[in-house]
Amino acid sequence: MPLSKRSKLSVLFSMFALIAIISGLLITGVVQRSQSAHAAGNQFIRQISSAGTTSITSSPPGKDGFQSPEINSAVVGFGHAPTQLFKYGVYNRSGSQHPSTASSSTQGATATASGTELQTSFDGINHRQQRLSNNGNQFSLEPPDQGLCAGNGFILESVNDALNVYNAKGNSLLGVTALNTFYGYPPEINRSTGVFGPLPTDPSCYFDKPTQRWFHIVLTLGQDPTTGAFTGQNQLDLAVSNTSSPLGAFTLYHINTVDDGTGGTPNHNCDGGPCIGDYPHIGADANGFYITTNEYGFFAPGLGFHAAQIYALSKQALAANAASVTVAQLDTIGLVGSAGAGLPGNPGFTVWPATSPDSQYATDHNGTDYFMSSDAAAEANGNGASRDLVVWTLANTASLNTALPALSLSNVVLTVNPYSIPPKALQKKGSTPLIKCLNTPSCATILLGGPDPFTEAEGPLDSNDTRMQQVTFANGKLWGALDTTLTVNNVNEAGIEWFAVNPVASRVTNQGYLGGNNANLIYPAIGVTSSGKGVMAFTLVGPNNFPSAAYASIDAQNGVGPIHIAADGLGPQDGFSETKVFSPFANAMPRPRWGDYGAAVPVGNTVWIASEYIGQTCTLSQYTTNTLASPFGSCKKTRTALANWYTRISSVEVNT
Repeated sequence: MPLSKRSKLSVLFSMFALIAIISGLLITGVVQRSQSAHAAGNQFIRQISSAGTTSITSSPPGKDGFQSPEINSAVVGFGHAPTQLFKYGVYNRSGSQHPSTASSSTQGATATASGTELQTSFDGINHRQQRLSNNGNQFSLEPPDQGLCAGNGFILESVNDALNVYNAKGNSLLGVTALNTFYGYPPEINRSTGVFGPLPTDPSCYFDKPTQRWFHIVLTLGQDPTTGAFTGQNQLDLAVSNTSSPLGAFTLYHINTVDDGTGGTPNHNCDGGPCIGDYPHIGADANGFYITTNEYGFFAPGLGFHAAQIYALSKQALAANAASVTVAQLDTIGLVGSAGAGLPGNPGFTVWPATSPDSQYATDHNGTDYFMSSDAAAEANGNGASRDLVVWTLANTASLNTALPALSLSNVVLTVNPYSIPPKALQKKGSTPLIKCLNTPSCATILLGGPDPFTEAEGPLDSNDTRMQQVTFANGKLWGALDTTLTVNNVNEAGIEWFAVNPVASRVTNQGYLGGNNANLIYPAIGVTSSGKGVMAFTLVGPNNFPSAAYASIDAQNGVGPIHIAADGLGPQDGFSETKVFSPFANAMPRPRWGDYGAAVPVGNTVWIASEYIGQTCTLSQYTTNTLASPFGSCKKTRTALANWYTRISSVEVNT
């Protein structure tokens, strides 16, 4: 759920907040069973108990076509009622909504599309599958917030709010499963009773080769079962497989993230009441499994940002599906830089933990994991542009296997090439039947119950802000990338800045930009094999390109290679977050949600990549057709009435 970049109540707090936001229920039966908790230095240590088991079990898809409520009118109201949104905590935490005060003047590297050199490429979960899963007891959500993990011949993909498992050829092994079902919750919306269930968001997953276990996390938000209003309760839900296969049982754990002193949590005095553990991401080293969040005040009237949180757990205890697991929580408040002698510095923001290929972990200092972050965002007290790269070291991670972990967290700020909040990403003009429907009173009435009071139009995609994206530690280097403004052929575009760092020497070994020639590149994810060579995945979109899944090779010596297209987009993004009538902003400015993050996962000499793209197109006539073969809004069952996003999963062989 993504303000700096959509603080992301990522799905939630940004436009999609609208919809997703609209599922509700107190998190029933999810009680944080903390047996003990105490502070040790900058660590807050507690015990969490296992909460039963689950497995990936799909249900038949629900009824196709538009099915009210697609959006909860009790929260959003018909038309546009922005004051209601603040009442229910629907606040867009996204710095990408605020122009940066500075921009990079660096010339971006241009690259042109050069074919599709892939081993395998297939469609992952699309919006229609997500919306219709769990017998259709789901809301329309965007963006997908794509998580991917791979190992032992399995590919597990997770999005808002569903998951699926494939074999290496792209064949679905279990069918699309709703995240509410997987975590044992009531559905997002029970379409028979109208009762709201809790809202999972920001999914991620990871396969750990040494322990042969699959890890999956989401942030889950409690909502009132009758109104769908947020209750303020939120927690990290963690599922760990019991075997080396994702097709079997998983053990569940819950980490309370309200951080208001209740439920076994520390008290961080977040603005507006409880805190929220937004935008969670995961990493691992030889000893620990790590989850990081951006902590905001759940009902704060403004940014309300506290600091990034790091949750460290014993990987061995989780892999053994232990009945009780120690959690060491580290608060990054005031840890970046310094305002003067003895004075606190800035908070960490989107402190992304590293994963490593195979078992290539850092073992010095009794076990080490690395993290990376940036500081241009308002949350980090930035002004929208920076030349700082923050590299974090978490040492003594072997102590996670003891009764009382004693971790050491430090960081160093390195100087890199400039980066700044990117402009929105223009997309190629094409058929947008949802927008045309909303501009046609008779058609809009089917969706809204009355004419759309606004004039809708195809818009540019959200290009993220400058927060760090996926981080990998491989072959002694720490890799990361972020979105930035690039000037390519004298035109400002959304592009990528990437970094390769020697974390032991605190030195940038290579860095660079990747920009498109009259095209935007957004939401990068770098996966690097143990040989030090890898692949960077991203979405490519521009005046001449529909949103497409793309990638480029990358290594520390040669930098990035030419851009390749894994899957060409077939049409423009045409979803509800693009429209004024569904916008949560008081000025009715739509924010077409996209990405939030992609994924790149090394497995041997192959890197599996996943990006959002548009895999369908249709006309208004096809959209309004209402037959058994093509229900209203489905365009022959290729989309839903309110969204048309797809995901693309591909494998690329890396030459060693």
